[in-house]
Amino acid sequence: MVLLGLPGAGKGTQAERLARALGVPHVASGDLFREHMDRETELGRQARAYVERGDLVPDEVTIGMVAERLSRADCADGFVLDGFPRTVAQAEALRRVLDRIGGVLHIVPLVRVSEEVALARLAGRWTCRDCGAVYHDLFSPPREAGVCDVCGGGLYQRPDETPEAHRHRLQVYKEQTAPLVEYYRRAGLLVEVDGEQSIEDVQADLRAIVETACGGR
Repeated sequence: MVLLGLPGAGKGTQAERLARALGVPHVASGDLFREHMDRETELGRQARAYVERGDLVPDEVTIGMVAERLSRADCADGFVLDGFPRTVAQAEALRRVLDRIGGVLHIVPLVRVSEEVALARLAGRWTCRDCGAVYHDLFSPPREAGVCDVCGGGLYQRPDETPEAHRHRLQVYKEQTAPLVEYYRRAGLLVEVDGEQSIEDVQADLRAIVETACGGR
């Protein structure tokens, strides 16, 4: 499945919980970008400048990272994609990747929130410098301010987490990613979820959608 929604809609939180409940990997494009950038791979070097500006990473870079990840053995029984595809061209590339590995896209939930809510949520994000764990001032604060619960590393706001970058990301979404909604609606895969509910209620709605679409898988 693919999870869609504005930056700040809560896709990462919901995708992680849903993947854990289903026993499949949570594949987040942002995590793949950071992994490659941290390792200074060729793909990571190409992605860095775009990520730090809040722009979309070029398709050939993103698709290469995602295709490699989905071909791993742990994705054989399914996966929850978060942050990819972001354009119709990427959606077509994903279809070709799935054809090649024998996968099928069952459902595409759209987590809907207003731009005001998205910006408010984005403003509170913090990331661990050491392990990459993500926290939020309101929804998932660390036990000790500025310190990661997982590894004790320091927390910081990434260069792409400034207010200016957030507004730019929303504009990029409206211009380039929003057409995916109609693309998947035409394919009969799109189902909308109210993302302004509590985390628990959004998760319950998503699990009900999966149950209907995939028989619990």
